Amino acid sequence: MTTPTVDTTEELAAFLRSRRERLDPVRLGLPAHRRARRTPGLRREEVAELAGVSTDYVVRLEQGRGLRPSAEVLAALAGALRLDASERDYLFDLAGRRRPGTTGGPSAAGPAPSLARLVEDLSPLPAMLMDHRYDLLAWNPEMARLLPDFDAVPPTRRNAMWLCLLHPPMRGFYADRESVLRDGVAHLRAAWAAHPQDRALAGLIAEFTAQDADFARLWAEREVSANGRGRKLLRHPALGVIAVDFEVLLPLEDPGLRLLVYRAADQESRAALNRLCAR
Repeated sequence: MTTPTVDTTEELAAFLRSRRERLDPVRLGLPAHRRARRTPGLRREEVAELAGVSTDYVVRLEQGRGLRPSAEVLAALAGALRLDASERDYLFDLAGRRRPGTTGGPSAAGPAPSLARLVEDLSPLPAMLMDHRYDLLAWNPEMARLLPDFDAVPPTRRNAMWLCLLHPPMRGFYADRESVLRDGVAHLRAAWAAHPQDRALAGLIAEFTAQDADFARLWAEREVSANGRGRKLLRHPALGVIAVDFEVLLPLEDPGLRLLVYRAADQESRAALNRLCAR
């Protein structure tokens, strides 16, 4: 299997093209042109004008000619293309110019022991700690009981995305699997740009792309914005449907890690989780 390393020049070009083509000129208040548009979205000259750069510069960026745009140019392009905060971070990571105020991933030493203890202390709320690859670093008993057949998963496969995609007992666990996958793929794509030398992450992405058609489809969409809170419907094999509200928290000292916490969203789900805790 070929491990996909990050070709930042080609990905930067493809990302800029995809974000330009999704914009509606009418909604941006741009004047109508007599000449019909042959492709969706804005023209390159329109992006250039909005960003205050030359059309030739935008053309060369989208053709992947190895330009190294400055932070100022990247900020101007992000504004012209109406990028959200996650997309801006992705753009800066691809260009090798991390935005001021952002930090790298976790250190090689791994998470602080206090974080693992925090996960335990969150009981009876199901909680788990993940790194940028979605590898599971810590979890409490409630989360282990909530995830179907989690105890049977080999340690090398304790990865949230692998469980969702390739662990058969979890195939129908999420009622809205598309939404869960979309968020997960968006996070992994952002992590892929932020950690270009992480061959373990690249290997995971190659495996998921080859073995799951849904992952491959969503990966090609180049979305990088994921939800940090929301509601999920879980289909537990023993307890039935459970509605949970989730929060994803980023530790200040280890911003590359993600702490996921579930809370019951209604009385029926609370009763189900209480039965889970009592098992």
